[in-house]
Amino acid sequence: MASTKMIDIRRGMVLNMNGQLFYCLERDLNTPGNWRAILYLKLKNLKTGSITDERVHPDDKVDVVYLDTKDFMYSYKDGTDYVFTDAETFEQVTLSGDMVGDKIYFLRENDTCKITFYDGKALDMELPQNVVLKVTETEPGIKGATAAAQHKPATLETGLKINVPSFITEGEAIVVDTAEKKYLRRAKE
Repeated sequence: MASTKMIDIRRGMVLNMNGQLFYCLERDLNTPGNWRAILYLKLKNLKTGSITDERVHPDDKVDVVYLDTKDFMYSYKDGTDYVFTDAETFEQVTLSGDMVGDKIYFLRENDTCKITFYDGKALDMELPQNVVLKVTETEPGIKGATAAAQHKPATLETGLKINVPSFITEGEAIVVDTAEKKYLRRAKE
């Protein structure tokens, strides 16, 4: 942790303000003529996810925090918690069900994700942008169906339920966008 002036804060930095960690989303320095300069910051609280706007003096000091992000493989579920393993050191980390949330629907055993740490404590879990999952349950495909606008519900191997085009059948592997929770395309074999 290093102390710096607010004027030196840039997008993407993580700040420790009043014991809370904030990610800087935006910054705007306003210098109105003979008046004092004011720095506007848009910050995301890393614990709660809430976004706040702060107005600070550019010469004020703040602690900049450096986070550690590592690749981990999903290993197994332990009660309401989830266990992840570092592929290099085989160190195991247990994340609460609250922290993982619905993200577990995009992970199968041995799938990789990124876990962010601060002072040895896990803060967040980040999924890859796209994942490949198999369709385990859906209505039969419609003969002659095209990709245009006809969708049907499908259940994937992790339990995730999404809409897929009508030509997708059970057993097919598809690519799913983890941010939008939607079908992108068939997976290449």
